[in-house]
Amino acid sequence: MKKYTLKSIGKNTDYMTIIREMEDGFVVKIVRDMDGYEDVKTDYISKELFDSCIRTGYLTEITETVKMAVNA
Repeated sequence: MKKYTLKSIGKNTDYMTIIREMEDGFVVKIVRDMDGYEDVKTDYISKELFDSCIRTGYLTEITETVKMAVNA
Protein backbone atom coordinates (compact mmCIF):
# COMPACT_ATOMS: atom_id res chain seq x y z
CA MET A 1 0.00 0.00 0.00
CA LYS A 2 1.39 3.37 -0.96
CA LYS A 3 1.21 6.29 1.45
CA TYR A 4 1.05 9.98 0.60
CA THR A 5 1.35 13.12 2.69
CA LEU A 6 -1.33 15.76 2.20
CA LYS A 7 -0.28 19.37 1.79
CA SER A 8 -1.32 21.00 5.04
CA ILE A 9 -1.15 24.36 6.72
CA GLY A 10 1.21 24.52 9.68
CA LYS A 11 2.81 21.47 11.24
CA ASN A 12 -0.02 19.00 10.65
CA THR A 13 1.02 15.53 9.56
CA ASP A 14 -1.96 14.47 7.48
CA TYR A 15 -1.55 11.45 5.24
CA MET A 16 -3.45 9.15 2.91
CA THR A 17 -3.04 5.43 2.27
CA ILE A 18 -4.36 3.65 -0.82
CA ILE A 19 -6.35 0.67 0.44
CA ARG A 20 -7.66 -0.67 -2.87
CA GLU A 21 -7.26 0.24 -6.53
CA MET A 22 -10.39 0.10 -8.65
CA GLU A 23 -10.96 0.48 -12.39
CA ASP A 24 -11.78 4.20 -12.16
CA GLY A 25 -10.21 5.24 -8.87
CA PHE A 26 -8.98 4.32 -5.41
CA VAL A 27 -10.40 3.54 -1.98
CA VAL A 28 -8.25 5.50 0.46
CA LYS A 29 -7.83 5.96 4.21
CA ILE A 30 -7.21 9.58 5.17
CA VAL A 31 -5.71 10.37 8.58
CA ARG A 32 -5.71 13.99 9.76
CA ASP A 33 -4.12 15.37 12.92
CA MET A 34 -6.87 17.36 14.65
CA ASP A 35 -5.35 19.10 17.68
CA GLY A 36 -3.76 15.99 19.13
CA TYR A 37 -6.17 13.30 18.01
CA GLU A 38 -6.46 11.48 14.68
CA ASP A 39 -9.51 11.89 12.45
CA VAL A 40 -9.62 8.75 10.27
CA LYS A 41 -11.89 8.50 7.23
CA THR A 42 -12.24 5.99 4.41
CA ASP A 43 -13.23 7.51 1.08
CA TYR A 44 -13.11 7.13 -2.70
CA ILE A 45 -11.00 9.28 -5.05
CA SER A 46 -11.18 9.13 -8.84
CA LYS A 47 -7.99 8.52 -10.84
CA GLU A 48 -8.41 11.93 -12.51
CA LEU A 49 -8.55 13.74 -9.16
CA PHE A 50 -5.67 11.65 -7.78
CA ASP A 51 -3.47 12.47 -10.81
CA SER A 52 -4.34 16.16 -10.47
CA CYS A 53 -3.38 16.13 -6.77
CA ILE A 54 -0.01 14.53 -7.61
CA ARG A 55 0.68 17.08 -10.38
CA THR A 56 -0.16 20.07 -8.19
CA GLY A 57 1.83 18.81 -5.18
CA TYR A 58 -1.19 18.38 -2.90
CA LEU A 59 -0.19 14.71 -2.53
CA THR A 60 3.44 13.58 -2.17
CA GLU A 61 4.39 9.91 -2.00
CA ILE A 62 6.09 8.84 1.22
CA THR A 63 9.19 6.80 0.56
CA GLU A 64 10.06 4.64 3.52
CA THR A 65 13.72 4.28 4.36
CA VAL A 66 14.97 0.83 5.23
CA LYS A 67 17.71 0.48 7.80
CA MET A 68 20.33 -2.10 6.96
CA ALA A 69 22.76 -3.68 9.36
CA VAL A 70 26.38 -3.41 8.35
CA ASN A 71 28.83 -5.95 9.70
CA ALA A 72 32.13 -4.37 10.63
